[in-house]
Amino acid sequence: MGFRCGIVGLPNVGKSTLFNALTQTQAAQAANYPFCTIEPNVGQVAVPDERLDAIAGIAKSAKVIATQLAFVDIAGLVQGASKGEGLGNQFLGNIREVDAIVHVLRCFEDDDIQHVSNQVDPIADAEVVETELMLSDLESLEKRVPAAAKKATGGDKEAKVLASVLGQALELLRDGKPARLTEPKDDEEARLFAQAQLLTAKPVLYVCNVAEDEAADGNAMSEKVFTKAKAEGAQAVVVSAAIEAELVEMEPEDRADYLAELGLSESGLTRVIRAGYTLLGLNTFFTAGPKETRAWTFPQGAKAPQAAGEIHSDFERGFIRAETIAYDDYVTLGGESAAREAGKLRQEGKEYLVRDGDVMLFKFNV
Repeated sequence: MGFRCGIVGLPNVGKSTLFNALTQTQAAQAANYPFCTIEPNVGQVAVPDERLDAIAGIAKSAKVIATQLAFVDIAGLVQGASKGEGLGNQFLGNIREVDAIVHVLRCFEDDDIQHVSNQVDPIADAEVVETELMLSDLESLEKRVPAAAKKATGGDKEAKVLASVLGQALELLRDGKPARLTEPKDDEEARLFAQAQLLTAKPVLYVCNVAEDEAADGNAMSEKVFTKAKAEGAQAVVVSAAIEAELVEMEPEDRADYLAELGLSESGLTRVIRAGYTLLGLNTFFTAGPKETRAWTFPQGAKAPQAAGEIHSDFERGFIRAETIAYDDYVTLGGESAAREAGKLRQEGKEYLVRDGDVMLFKFNV
C-alpha cells in the first residue's frame, strides 16, 4: 500500500522545484511564471528506511525493494478556482484523486522571484487555497445534504446516516472550518463520509519552503505555519527546496557531509515522508529471504490478514497464520534461525495487530 500526495500551493512557491528534487527527475518544468505546470506530473520515489538495508544484510538478500510513495505535482491555484478561475476546475479534480495534500508555502524573501499577490505571507497563501477548497465542498454539500435528507424521510436508512454526517461537515464549512474536523460517530458514518471525497477532508501536510540558511531551524514565518498546523490537527515540516535540488546533483557519499555543514541530519524527503506516514497513520512491515527483502506499507491498526493482503489478495483470503519476528529481535539475534532458536519467532493468528517493523512470513491456503 503506497499513497499519493498531491503537491499544491499558489504559483511560484517552489512546488515544481520541490517535486523535481523529491523525485530526482526534471519531469515538471520549473519556471518563474504562473501555470508552468499544467498537467499533473507523477513521480514515484522509494521510501528511505535504514531498517530495510539492515534486514537485507542479515538475510543476504539478492534484491532490496523499498515501498513506493507517489508525489503528484498539481497546477498552481489562484483565488476564484472554485468558480473555475485559472486552472481551477482541473486543480480541484486532481486533488480529489490524492490521499493527502502536501501544501507548499513560501517562507522566504527573494526579490527575484515573483509572488502572485506581491507579498510573502504563508498564512494568507494557505487561506487562499483552503478557502477555494472549502467553497467547492460547500457548494457540493448544499446540494447533497438536502437530497439525502429528502431520501431519509422516505425511509432510506443509508440516506439518513449520510444526511447526518454530511450535515455535520456542512455546518463546519459554514463556520469557515474544514470538513476534516467532522467526527463520525460510528464505522458506517466514517465509511459514508470517506466516500463523499470532500476536498477539505483530505489530511494536510504543510511544507514550509525556507532559504538554505534557515533549513535547520526555520524562521518566524514557518513558526506561524506550525502554530496553524497544530491548531487544525495537520502536520508541518521545514524544507529548503533549493537544498533538495542541490542534493540531487551530488554523489550519495557526499550528501551526508553537505547536510551536516548545514546543521541537518537528514534530507527534506525523509522529513516529508515521515510526516506523511504520521499524517495518514501508516506503518511498515518487512518480508525477508535470500531472494529479496521488501518493505510493505500498511495502515496502523491492521490485523495480520489485512497486512498479508498488501502482498496479494490470496494471502488475505486464505490466511492461516503469520510467523512474526520483531525488528529489534531480528537484528540483535542475527536473523530468522537465531530468532526461532531463542523463542522470538511468534506464531500469530487472525486477530494479531501488526506492529511497525515486524518481519513476517505468511502461511496461507487458497
